[in-house]
Amino acid sequence: MFEKRDLLGYGPNTPNPRWPNGAFIAISFVLNYEEGGENTPDNGDTHSEVFLNETPGSQPQPNRDPNMETQYEYGSRVGVWRIMQLFKERGWKFTCYAVGRAVELNPLPVQVMAKEGHEIASHNYRWINYNTLTESQERQHVHSALKAITTAIGKPPVGWYTGRISPSSRKIVLQEFARLNLPLLYDSDAYNDDLPYYHPTPTHKDHLVIPYTLDSNDMKFCVPPGFTSPTAFFEYLKNTFDVLYEEGRKQGSPKMMNVGMHCRILGKPGRIVALKMFMEYVAGKEGVWVCTREEIARHWRKEFPFDGKDGVGSKEEKSKL
Repeated sequence: MFEKRDLLGYGPNTPNPRWPNGAFIAISFVLNYEEGGENTPDNGDTHSEVFLNETPGSQPQPNRDPNMETQYEYGSRVGVWRIMQLFKERGWKFTCYAVGRAVELNPLPVQVMAKEGHEIASHNYRWINYNTLTESQERQHVHSALKAITTAIGKPPVGWYTGRISPSSRKIVLQEFARLNLPLLYDSDAYNDDLPYYHPTPTHKDHLVIPYTLDSNDMKFCVPPGFTSPTAFFEYLKNTFDVLYEEGRKQGSPKMMNVGMHCRILGKPGRIVALKMFMEYVAGKEGVWVCTREEIARHWRKEFPFDGKDGVGSKEEKSKL
């Protein structure tokens, strides 16, 4: 599904997304709920997890690694609730990328999220590198992820983000959604734009991609060189916001900002200060739309319906190129 690259995108003339109420910027906060879905012999894996933890030099162990497992458990036991409380106080909604296995093992957090109006999107069934699976195995994981979320909250997800994808991941996800006759409003397995765009496929001619981020993301606390303090993370988020906000306010070219969060990372007391400071900063600005990715997808499809010709979007979008 990634055979042909698009290095142009919208080019120098990006479309005005016409965010609701004339907002200058849309902000999508994303909370990754992964704890329990990581590599561990407890899940039948050959080794323990080593990615995105407090000890970056860790080596995979052939047996269960209590130090690693309990680092992850902090996210589902403590961190997730701390982050959710901040959003509850603000009345803001986020999108949760929920790993199916994590939901199976501890569904309560996503159930509370759904009840409070947050979007539950799929982060596939396991938090692993999908290049290590066969297509048949990956298809089964798609079904398992859908079942886990549907069982937990009573409805399937309409958004998808695998993360460490294989070359066939998007194709497989779209094929299985089509096979099950389920709507898929978007996927976020791309990092190449500040706006959504259409990516036609054989099963979904109007497939919408809402790009995600690896830079405005708390994962960089655990990936060198990255953030070493909450102040550094806050400053990076603030700078990102300021640039995009001014592009929308002064240049008439509103954009979308992503903020990636992880329960076990940003949910730590010493780091959540960055999120709190950023939320306070954003709350003091006018013309900001804090929204879920589902809301972005529905808005984009309404304002820019796909015309069935190529992957840029509607006729109005193409007329500006």
